[in-house]
Amino acid sequence: MKNKNQSSFSSKYWLIIISVLCVILLGIERFTDGKGPLRFIAGYTVVPMQEGISYVGRFMSDLSDNFETLEDMKKENAKLQAKVDELTIDNTRLRQEQYELDRLRELYKLDENYSDYEKIGAHVVANNGNNWFTDFTIDKGTRDGVQVDSNVLAGSGLVGIVIEAGPTYSRVRSIVDDASNVSAMMLSTSDTCMVRGDLKLMADGRLRFEKLPNNDNKIEPGEQVVTSHVSPRFLQGLFIGYVSDIEVDANNLTRSGYITPAVDFSKLQEVLVITTTKKNLLDANNEQEPEDAKPEAPANPEDAQAPEDAQDGEGE
Repeated sequence: MKNKNQSSFSSKYWLIIISVLCVILLGIERFTDGKGPLRFIAGYTVVPMQEGISYVGRFMSDLSDNFETLEDMKKENAKLQAKVDELTIDNTRLRQEQYELDRLRELYKLDENYSDYEKIGAHVVANNGNNWFTDFTIDKGTRDGVQVDSNVLAGSGLVGIVIEAGPTYSRVRSIVDDASNVSAMMLSTSDTCMVRGDLKLMADGRLRFEKLPNNDNKIEPGEQVVTSHVSPRFLQGLFIGYVSDIEVDANNLTRSGYITPAVDFSKLQEVLVITTTKKNLLDANNEQEPEDAKPEAPANPEDAQAPEDAQDGEGE
């Protein structure tokens, strides 16, 4: 019991001491206008605690603001990414349209260069699976006036010839195909030669020509090569390419060499098909020749006797 009373008395004693001390400190603060020991004690206890609480509050507030800012940035980033995707699609479409426009301009210029022939535009829809368009299909056929042996143009000149024509499609064999032979001539001298397809050479961007007469006509690199007038299937004057190399053959009678073609045979997309064939022109000329060969009827009957008189005179 004694220990309990002592403990109780001690607690009360300490409570009274603390209370008196607080009253004394408050009194001192009152008489010193807040410059007493309480301010000193508060500076080391209460103020740091307030600063800590304030720091935690600012931290939480900044964290909340950062989360809101992050969400706003994510939304803004999504909008910007959508805009970038849209602009990328638009840019790709514009570039495709520009490339198509450039190709169509080339075809238009080509059409003007060969304005004497009737032509029709066509799209390349398939090839034989090779990197080079040696044998390919176009989306125009007999319904559009295309026929077998129709000459095909693209880029700056001759592409090939139609070897099969259906109602709505046609197959074209290009001049770079191994089975292709084109009767050609040098534009400045009209000397004829034979241009042969060779896929191995085409990988280097070249064609080979042979059987060019070794005469006094000087042929230099850069000479233009076109289809010749003696070609049985190709119309005359279609541009094939430029001479890149030339040399005299071992027989010393002919020359041969290489040609840089006027067409990029790895990127064919649109072509022009000449609907008039060489056979059509030859048939039309043959039909006109008999009429031209008929003698004109004499205006005066007396003139009809002139040949007989002359013949008689020659007989004498």
